[in-house]
Amino acid sequence: MAVTTSLEGMKVVGRGASGRLRASVRAVGRSAIAAGGASLSVLLPFMVVVVTGGVTARIFETFEFFPFCVFVTVMTTGLLAVYQCSRHSAGWTRAQVRRWCGTTVRAEYSPMPPLERDERGHWWTGFSYHRRHGVARVARFVHWSVRDATTRRDAIWWLLNPWSATFFLVPPVLILGGGAVFALVSAVDSGLGSSHPLKSVMSLLLGLLVSVVGLLVTPYALRAHLDVAARVLEPGRWASNTQLKRRVEELTLTRADALGNQAAELRRIERDLHDGAQARLVAIGMTLGTIEHLMETDQAAARELLSEARQSSAKALQELRDLVRGIHPPVLAERGLGDAVRSLALDSPLPTEVTVCLPKRPEPPVEAAVYFCISELLANAAKHSGARRVWVDILHRAGLLRVTVTDDGCGGAQPGRGSGLRGIERRLGTFDGTLSLSSPPGGPTTITMELPCALSSPRISTSSDKG
Repeated sequence: MAVTTSLEGMKVVGRGASGRLRASVRAVGRSAIAAGGASLSVLLPFMVVVVTGGVTARIFETFEFFPFCVFVTVMTTGLLAVYQCSRHSAGWTRAQVRRWCGTTVRAEYSPMPPLERDERGHWWTGFSYHRRHGVARVARFVHWSVRDATTRRDAIWWLLNPWSATFFLVPPVLILGGGAVFALVSAVDSGLGSSHPLKSVMSLLLGLLVSVVGLLVTPYALRAHLDVAARVLEPGRWASNTQLKRRVEELTLTRADALGNQAAELRRIERDLHDGAQARLVAIGMTLGTIEHLMETDQAAARELLSEARQSSAKALQELRDLVRGIHPPVLAERGLGDAVRSLALDSPLPTEVTVCLPKRPEPPVEAAVYFCISELLANAAKHSGARRVWVDILHRAGLLRVTVTDDGCGGAQPGRGSGLRGIERRLGTFDGTLSLSSPPGGPTTITMELPCALSSPRISTSSDKG
């Protein structure tokens, strides 16, 4: 919309006949430049592919795997040429919109994640592990270019640009040129002494009229072409009411889930206190009252009751500790997510290997949510999967906290079969997190959780293993 407004402003500035004429002439030149750039951006990759194919065929013509080598070389070169042309074509179009319309179309490319080497000597690309550095660099570039939204929009515009130019820019220029040629031919006929001078004059006037129509239409066609470019290259600028409504509904749902989970947690705490520690403390109070009366009459019975009171107090203390651990584990608050998950692994009935790569600590609410999700997944693996071993990987890359829980069980897990995974999805949804499940029959089961978060206080964790 901003592009339309800016071009409308250009039209208003030139309301006079001479100003409108100058603006139309400029629009014709700009349309020719935009159409030529669109054609060139598509022709260059094809030219590169043809030249590369010819050179490769000449080099490998005596090689045994000649067709395969030519195919791989041509495909690789062609994809790289398309990537470069789409990037430059999108950048050139953004510059055109900025110069001709005064509107900035932003290009927010996500940063390419750095290559990091772990303790095993493998290279982490931000998306996957690879043993060789060269393979990791290629895989990082491929994953990044496919996942980056701005790069995808550049590719879409590279495909759409020629069609948009053909539909919007070429017809007005053809009308203008055709009218001018027709008028010129009529003028030449009239100058050479045509036998029908009135017909020649009418043809001349018609050709001029067609040229004027093409000239006046060109600014509107250019405006439509640039409007399409801006909508493709930065679609977030024109978020529709439907998208906003869907986002509001999503936030309302996650807020309701968060409030519901909080209320359920408060009810659980109240129930556990009432049925557990509170009942034991009441019993201890009654026992101490009985001991007070027996101290003078039956000291042996008083000693037995004291022993029972001491055992009850120990049980009440343990129940209070368990309750506190269920609310927010002390190890999580004191030592962070990595050590808290290792504590879960030590308590798990299955051998659990934990690998943590967190340069700093996540925010406390995110830590607590991830901790309880991992606790639920480890419990599910022990109860239902029939697994012999579990692996937990926690890392932070590109603004995302990623947790992967894998077991070697029988597989076949589905989110709709129980409330556990749905509860984890709701808990993650509060933080705009996502959960993905891969559990083919026969296993293994891999559950990946991703939450956008920033790291805060420094805390470096490494790997741990429970054998």
